[in-house]
Amino acid sequence: MDPLLSRLGRVIRRLREERGLSVSDLATRADLSSRFVTEIQAGRGNISILRLVSLAGALGTTASRLIAAAEDEAAPPRLIALLGVRGAGKTTIGAKLAANLGVEFLELDRLVESEAGLSLADLFATHGEEYFRRLEVAALQRLLAERRSAVLATGGGIVDNRDAWPLLEQRTTTVWLRASPEAHWERVVRQGDARPMAGRPAAKAELRRLLARREPLYRRARHHIDTARHGVDGSVRSLLERLGPERGANQ
Repeated sequence: MDPLLSRLGRVIRRLREERGLSVSDLATRADLSSRFVTEIQAGRGNISILRLVSLAGALGTTASRLIAAAEDEAAPPRLIALLGVRGAGKTTIGAKLAANLGVEFLELDRLVESEAGLSLADLFATHGEEYFRRLEVAALQRLLAERRSAVLATGGGIVDNRDAWPLLEQRTTTVWLRASPEAHWERVVRQGDARPMAGRPAAKAELRRLLARREPLYRRARHHIDTARHGVDGSVRSLLERLGPERGANQ
């Protein structure tokens, strides 16, 4: 069985199931026999270009995209890790970047919550930061072991985690979403989050010190994006341009 045909069959089957189509539904739409579609899905049919075009149209895509998806399946998984303090835009930019790359968007804090069975607030209140850092490493190790391609938004303090940070540097493509302390502050406040200044008159000065301390670590990221200068859409476009030649290859 040819590996490319096998991967193409898996892609076609996945798209068919995602669209809620039976084999017979897809065959009817593509003007092909059900037996032929079954053979293609199993990787046993050497489909012609014209039939592939017809099948792709029935799935709402193109033949070139089907082939590209089949080729991508052969590539090693790719994990892109976004770094930065709260207000960096990791969630907003990360979700848009993942959609453009056709991969999952994940947040490491949510994976930690799943590991703990607790919200982050309860986890910190009950067990403290040291326990959180251990779970952070465990969640990251589990994700890497699953070999999933994804865009991952990390917690702002992950660079302070002596076990997790080396894993990110060695096994992911790291991206620092950077901005000035004032830009970070304004974004968090604009989102309606009053925590940074609650009972802490020197909170803004603390943020400046935090950024200054972490900056040497953030600077070790492979890519740096000035989110204040580029904005959300511009940051995504810039990242797509930079990641283009590297897609499909982990570090």
